[in-house]
Amino acid sequence: MPCLTHDGVKVWDTLAIGEYLHELRPASGLLPADRGARAHCRAICGEMHSGFASLRSALPMNLKGDFPGHKVWARAEDDLRRIAEIWSECLGAYGGPFLFGAQRGMADAMYAPVATRCRTYHVKLDRTGNRYCETIFAMPEMKEWIAAARAEPEEIEELDMEF
Repeated sequence: MPCLTHDGVKVWDTLAIGEYLHELRPASGLLPADRGARAHCRAICGEMHSGFASLRSALPMNLKGDFPGHKVWARAEDDLRRIAEIWSECLGAYGGPFLFGAQRGMADAMYAPVATRCRTYHVKLDRTGNRYCETIFAMPEMKEWIAAARAEPEEIEELDMEF
C-alpha cells in the first residue's frame, strides 16, 4: 500500500498522491499543461484507479514471477483490450513515448503495474503496447523498483498465513 508523508500530511491513496504531488510542483509535468489533455489524463487515471478488477484478480502483480502459458480469464481479456485501447489512443493523440507525450507523468505511474503484469504473464500485446511497455521498463525508477522486489526474501513472515 503506497503512502506519502510530507510536511505533516499523510496521503495513502495512489490517485490522491498523484494529485498532491501535482499541487506541490505543477510544472513537474505529472499532469499535462493543456486543460483538455489534463482532463483526459485524470479520466484514464481514475479508470485505472477504480477499475480493471478482473485484471487485478486474474493477473496479480508479481515482479519476481514468470508465468508463460498462464490462462487469462475472459473478463481479464476485456480489461486488457480496454487498456490497449487507452494506450493506443493516448500514444496516438499525444505522440508518445509516454501516454501524454515526451515526458512521463501520473498516467504512466498508474499504468506501469499493468506493464509488469504483461511481462510476468507473457500477455500478447500489439506493437504499440509492446513499445509502450519497453518505454516503461527502460525508466530508471522501474529498474530500481524491479531490482528491489527481486531482492526481497521469498518468504515474508508477516504475510505467512494458514488457510
